[in-house]
Amino acid sequence: MKKIILILFALFLITGTYINLSAQILDEKPVDGLFADNGMIDKDPIPLPTIRQADVMWSKRVWREIDFRQKINQPFYYPLESHNNWRSFINVLMDGLKESKFRAYDINNTDELLMPISYNEIISKQSDTSYVRDKRPYPPYEEYDTVIVREFDPTRVMRLRIKEDWYFDKQRSQLMFRIIAICPVIIVEKDGKEFTQPLFWISYDQARNVLARAEVFNRHNSAEKRTYDEIFLKRMFDSYIYKEENVYDRRINQYATGLDALLESERIKMDIFNFEHDLWQY
Repeated sequence: MKKIILILFALFLITGTYINLSAQILDEKPVDGLFADNGMIDKDPIPLPTIRQADVMWSKRVWREIDFRQKINQPFYYPLESHNNWRSFINVLMDGLKESKFRAYDINNTDELLMPISYNEIISKQSDTSYVRDKRPYPPYEEYDTVIVREFDPTRVMRLRIKEDWYFDKQRSQLMFRIIAICPVIIVEKDGKEFTQPLFWISYDQARNVLARAEVFNRHNSAEKRTYDEIFLKRMFDSYIYKEENVYDRRINQYATGLDALLESERIKMDIFNFEHDLWQY
């Protein structure tokens, strides 16, 4: 009898231990990948070379536009829904503004960083309420107002403008560039047509700490985590020039259209690179 009681007691202990272990396993968060990863990137911005005014023998300012709908630029646009540390470019900027990690500047005709604008002001500008007068389709055919609330939709941000300076550093004997500011552009629909509307300007230098910790999808190797700071400085995007500094302060589309505008954009790009090429004798 004593043996039976001891056997039952041992089985009870084994069963209780198994239940406790099973409960602990179920309570543990499963590893979604090859190893545990909190999704955070702890990187510092890529160090930039120092610039001495005496070493800059030539410079030119240009404005570029990146279209997120191009295949090579799609990592700027996706994902539509943020998860872990993977966010679209506009969500990275908006989160940085919301947390006051850098400052945004209102749009003006000269594209200068003059008038600061807050996160709430940006959201309020892109949100509005309108009323539409409708009539009921059944008797007594009364009229009523329909309230239409339009909120800021980050998925409508499909372009990005870049203001950058190209310069030749005689100390390094090299043509180099420096991104000055960036501006997200939203696509607005009106009367069945689409129009571009710039949202705000951000100093690239101020936003680098945030961009250096924001992951970008790498279609070739998921183990190599790239950041937006690396994408910009390594020129891993496609763009076109829509303006160069000129005495009239006008854009290309103000004096050229269609194919002529594309050819003018390409001409400006080649003039910049040919400047360095023509300095040397082969």
